[in-house]
Amino acid sequence: MLYLLDANVLIDANRDYYPIQRIPEFWEWLVHVGQSTAVKIPIEIYEEIKDLADLDTWLKNDVTEKALVLAQECDPSLVARVVEQGYADDLTDDEVEKIGRDPFLIAYALTAKGEICVVTTEVSKPKRQRANRHLPDVCDDLEVPCCNTFEFVRRLDFSTNWQNP
Repeated sequence: MLYLLDANVLIDANRDYYPIQRIPEFWEWLVHVGQSTAVKIPIEIYEEIKDLADLDTWLKNDVTEKALVLAQECDPSLVARVVEQGYADDLTDDEVEKIGRDPFLIAYALTAKGEICVVTTEVSKPKRQRANRHLPDVCDDLEVPCCNTFEFVRRLDFSTNWQNP
């Protein structure tokens, strides 16, 4: 299974759970599993977060970027399908801006259905409509596997002692 990370996974991990300065093992582990091709960040998501304070030095490191940035181009027709079927087929420009780059995550996952899982910290809010929909609900509608950060680290067995099992 390939895990594609949403921007909020990295932002929230650094802010709330695994601060880079306090738990560098998590960030080293991400690079390691990225090198093994189990985890990637689509370029569209990477571009969105690469200049964020606290993450910019780590993200712009050549080793990190090479290990984690997905080396694949997104199919525009799949992005359009995600937007139309997952959000609405008549979104306004403001709504398109609001959903941001989330449709790219799901579009990449549609290229190998069932073999790619979207990882996000968003929680399901099934009553939300249009641009207010959350990733887990859109993934569910399009039959794309989705999990949160904690499930992701459990599945890939992260430990602060991962280098010395």
